[in-house]
Amino acid sequence: MTQDAAPQAPAPRTRRIRLAGAALVVALALLIAWAPRWTEPMREAWFDGYQRTTPRVVGAMPAVIVEIDAKSLAALGRWPWPRSTLAELVARVAAMEPAVVGIDILMPEPDPLSPERLLRDAGTQPPAWAGELAALPTHDALLARAIAATPTVLAVAGMPEPTGMLLRAPPFVVQDAAGAARADALDVPHFAGALGSIDAINAAATGWGLVSADPVGGVIRRVPMVADINGTLIGALAIEMFRVAAREPSLRLLASGSAIRGIAIGNALVTTEADGHARAYFSPRRPDRFVSAIDVLQGRADAAQLAQKLVLIAVTGVGLGDYYATPVGERMPGSEIHAQLIENLYEGTLLDRPAWAPFVEAAGFALLGALLVWATPLWKPRNSAALALACFLVAVGAGYAAFRSHHLLFDAATPAAGLALAFGAMLLLTLAEATRHRHALERVVQHQREHAARIAGELDAARRIQMAMLPRAELLADEPRVDLAATMLPAREVGGDLYDFFRLDERRLFFLVGDVAGKGLSASIFMAVSKALYKSTTLRTAAPDMGALMTAANAEVSRDNPQMLFVSVFAGLLDLDTGDLAYCNAGHENPCRIHAADGAVRRIVDGDGPPLCVADGFAYRGANVKLRPGEALCVVSDGVTEAHDPSGELFGNARLEVLLLGLRGGEPSARAIVDGVCGGVATFVAGAEASDDLTVLVLRWRGRDESAG
Repeated sequence: MTQDAAPQAPAPRTRRIRLAGAALVVALALLIAWAPRWTEPMREAWFDGYQRTTPRVVGAMPAVIVEIDAKSLAALGRWPWPRSTLAELVARVAAMEPAVVGIDILMPEPDPLSPERLLRDAGTQPPAWAGELAALPTHDALLARAIAATPTVLAVAGMPEPTGMLLRAPPFVVQDAAGAARADALDVPHFAGALGSIDAINAAATGWGLVSADPVGGVIRRVPMVADINGTLIGALAIEMFRVAAREPSLRLLASGSAIRGIAIGNALVTTEADGHARAYFSPRRPDRFVSAIDVLQGRADAAQLAQKLVLIAVTGVGLGDYYATPVGERMPGSEIHAQLIENLYEGTLLDRPAWAPFVEAAGFALLGALLVWATPLWKPRNSAALALACFLVAVGAGYAAFRSHHLLFDAATPAAGLALAFGAMLLLTLAEATRHRHALERVVQHQREHAARIAGELDAARRIQMAMLPRAELLADEPRVDLAATMLPAREVGGDLYDFFRLDERRLFFLVGDVAGKGLSASIFMAVSKALYKSTTLRTAAPDMGALMTAANAEVSRDNPQMLFVSVFAGLLDLDTGDLAYCNAGHENPCRIHAADGAVRRIVDGDGPPLCVADGFAYRGANVKLRPGEALCVVSDGVTEAHDPSGELFGNARLEVLLLGLRGGEPSARAIVDGVCGGVATFVAGAEASDDLTVLVLRWRGRDESAG
């Protein structure tokens, strides 16, 4: 009958988990390096967080905004003002000697408030006024004259459809390592048409700058520094104002293939991103950037505030000017965004998102992800979570440090999200593997429990069989000449001690007590064999001599003993009529003689030899002693004398003799002496683990039964 193989405790499959984690990290690293457009909102929100946490600290303020604000509108009337008023404003600003004036106002049609247009449109022009009106300059002419008197840059907006308006723009020189590049091949914003001012005003200007910017998600983060309008390159308003202020005739565009590397204004280079955009580093709104237009017109403005500054004239009144959300969390008019861009250009604080940044982010993510893949299957979840948090902090800290020190924009949000995903996946895989491993271990433990229960059942059966093999004292209950009691307490389920007694005839009682070296199952089996062989040898001998009997038993027990076990034996033959006791001791504890009338416990110390199976062919010699009526003989195994308490102290022979002295009064029964010895030992050991099997046999000779004679 075969048994199913025991399940083996499985090894954790950490290699499989790591391979899965490594594959996920590689896939995420490739995704981060690719930087798809759908990840842009999270990335840009992270960059906004940098600026919101640490906005730009304004140093120099090269730009000032003359704003047509609510106060100015309240004083001079609603917008649009007559362009004669705007011309006066430009003239007043020019008188304060700015470096350049930028007008962030689009004027695509003639001034409808000019007098000749008002009268003509009304159809009631008096003939007498015709000559006078014809001699007066128009409002547009007045504005053109004011613009021509000072370096001025006009705003131009790119349109998706052709407008038919004449586009004026400064010359752009495109420089490419491979030669001159075509404007239409450059990776810059393209517009089909332009919306600016009427040509009468446009022609008077010194420069023209682009004011178009495309907010992403409603937030202005990047401003195009150069664009293509129907094949003509035009720079941003801020760039053009710097060109005019520097008296440079043209701008130089540095390209590498279709990618833009920067825009040169004389010897100064403005680095841009590959598509010609620049990222402004924003500061919070500042009131000192602004001067009210009414204060300039009424002479209350400080001339020093505008002198040699790049002055922007713009409408900021509520409901008139365009306001945009910014990364610092504040809405600003477009003119202030241009002013902040001018400050960035002046101080060199533009933010830079290098083209190679995604590859650095992917490499950093791969390194941290590999660390998580290695550690998560090995560490406790709490420790691996702490490591994941540390990796997240490293990514965030590195990105923030690059922003603070070099104004570089590295995305920590996407790698951090990837790390969270990788860690979550690794943790799930590890927990799933731990669950699988726990279930497998539970199966192993369950099998071990079943096996242990089966073994326990078998050992319990062996114990019952062993105890059943020992003779019962009740077999001598009808014998008045002797009182005999015995007990055997194995240290484990089964033991290696033995005892036996039986009659050879009506007068002779044979008994023995033995102790096999060791304990447990092997000792119990050897005990059973030894007991059977000794009894067989005894029964085959008609008038046994105890020495010869021990010698014969030694030969029988030693014949098949591959494990080289040995057994100590005390054997005796009692004449029930006379009390003569013939005995032989093969290495066993010396028995004690106890008599109620005697004041001492005496030991039998002769008739001894080595334990059985120790010396082949040893010639044992027996001995004799005569018991007195009422005298008891106590034979114990070394499980009594070598029992120890929790401190390791042995019970010993002296303590046994004292115990037997206390039990001798009143001729107690053999059972009382056996129980007294066992109880004394149990009290002494006080719960300590049994060191060996314990056996006690007590035989009291009562004397000859005269009634039987």
